[in-house]
Amino acid sequence: MQVICIDHVQLAMPAGGEAQARAFYAGALGIPEVPKPADMAQRGGCWFEHAGVRIHLGVETDFRPARKAHVAFIVNDLANFEEQLKSSGYTVKEGGPLEGYRRIDVDDPFGNRIEMMEPKAPRGL
Repeated sequence: MQVICIDHVQLAMPAGGEAQARAFYAGALGIPEVPKPADMAQRGGCWFEHAGVRIHLGVETDFRPARKAHVAFIVNDLANFEEQLKSSGYTVKEGGPLEGYRRIDVDDPFGNRIEMMEPKAPRGL
């Protein structure tokens, strides 16, 4: 018995934030939106998926952003992502040192921390 992989990550968002979520996750990060199952669509929120990346945003009535807990994406061309995020109006912070990686942090439109990491040397995924 073993855990094999992560199916998806769910982040919380306030009600009515779908347009902001689409601008950030689909627009700035380039993760396409996919339809939520019909029985879940009425709850609000939105899902973004591409290849092995699956981020689901769900509406939370008493919403508070995740500041310490976060998603960390492995990306290629981190410098381009950083520039794209800045030009889209998002504040980017240099991540702390981690051997073998360059990292940046950006908050999604709701204040959830998102970490983006690029290996300094190629790695097998």
